[in-house]
Amino acid sequence: MTAIDALVVGGGVTGTAAALALAERGARVTILDAGTNAGSNTNAGSLHVQMQSRFMRLYPDQVPNVEAALPFYREATEEWVRLDRELGGIDLLQNGGLMLAESDDQLAFLEMKVARETAKGLAVEILDRTALNRVAPWLGPQIVGAELCREEGKLNPLLANAKLGARAAAAGVTRHTARIDTLEQTSSGVTAIAGQEHYQADQVIVAAAWGSGRLAMPFGLAIPSKSEPLHMNITESGAPQISHLVQHAERSITLKQFGSGQIVIGGGWPAHDLGETQPPTIALNSLLGNVALAARIVPGIGKLRIIRTWAGMNTTTDGASVIGRLPSADRVIMALPGDAGYTLGPLVGRIAAEMALDMKPSMDVKLFAPDRFAA
Repeated sequence: MTAIDALVVGGGVTGTAAALALAERGARVTILDAGTNAGSNTNAGSLHVQMQSRFMRLYPDQVPNVEAALPFYREATEEWVRLDRELGGIDLLQNGGLMLAESDDQLAFLEMKVARETAKGLAVEILDRTALNRVAPWLGPQIVGAELCREEGKLNPLLANAKLGARAAAAGVTRHTARIDTLEQTSSGVTAIAGQEHYQADQVIVAAAWGSGRLAMPFGLAIPSKSEPLHMNITESGAPQISHLVQHAERSITLKQFGSGQIVIGGGWPAHDLGETQPPTIALNSLLGNVALAARIVPGIGKLRIIRTWAGMNTTTDGASVIGRLPSADRVIMALPGDAGYTLGPLVGRIAAEMALDMKPSMDVKLFAPDRFAA
């Protein structure tokens, strides 16, 4: 049994950011990751700030939690801007996000959403087709208007994940492949048990996405962390034209173009879930439907070939993040981003690290306290 200062359960963007923040302040840190390449390492790199119409349709009961957390999303994009500088560039572009409307009813929905988001301090506005033509002339002729959220953006997740992991390793963070079965808190610390292997530390940060609920359950919390397998595609390189993150007011779609010219197409089309120990697999209907919708919205995409398609996992809870010490196990800190977990991950990880170091969190996160799930 090896004693270390801190364990981070989950090696995605949240866990790696938490581990890096701890190590840079002198802590000895080990990341324990199950090795299922399905979360951050399969993300498409969208930086979301405005409320996603897809989430509002699928989880209407959770919308108030997302709405209340909108300033947190805005701060999370600023955390990515800081990381872009510190990591030496991750192809981050913050030109804003467009949510498209193809009918008057969809435009009315966006106008309602803009009013709610403006009340939370977001920089959002409605663009008619004339205004859209000036910033996005590549859109299909059926688009009648859009919501522009100026704080949204995109980045290259493969580059970001690699640079963040390398930075953590250089700071002394070690990483082991281990699927944690349970956590036990004692008077001397916390033990993470993975089969016959036991890892002990003074504190543990749980950043294991959909697996977090299982680990919190023995401590009296029923966190409804659920895995949502989603499908994504990427095209060959085309002429650079799409400078915004693109979404739709009613249909499940996201589009973004990397500096390489490749276009990533995703936005919530389902994939096949093979359980917690295996990554999800692609669904043919999702591939065809996702790409067809993309070509309808941006006709130029129809001339490009799809060169790769894959599946990853999104995690949902109640629409809000879960950040803080467990009420019955104060050496265990939850670090679970809410919807749009990749966007929120670095900020959630840093705040969890601040808590582990007994620092005052840089943001008020009482809204996200785990005790709201006390059984």
